[in-house]
Amino acid sequence: MLPPEAEKKMQCWVRSRHLISAGNLFIFETVDYSTIERFTDCIEALGGTLISVESIGKIWIGDRCQVILYQATASLHTPHHQVKQYWIKYGSFRTRFDQRI
Repeated sequence: MLPPEAEKKMQCWVRSRHLISAGNLFIFETVDYSTIERFTDCIEALGGTLISVESIGKIWIGDRCQVILYQATASLHTPHHQVKQYWIKYGSFRTRFDQRI
């Protein structure tokens, strides 16, 4: 994957509140594990490193279906990366799966 394409995907995840920034780390949450693999490709294309992937629990989708929520933590090595600047402008401090009110 080329860096411009990876940057566009990460910007889309920022807008959809799947991707947040916490200090020097990026935290990505999703219910689809194949999306974690695409996130890993994007991070590596931009020169970063995937630190961990964890299953952080189950969430309800509808009345009868529970799905596993995955959380990936990654680091981009450049301090003033374009994705970080984009998150400052358009991002949120909570993901779409955050249970806090």
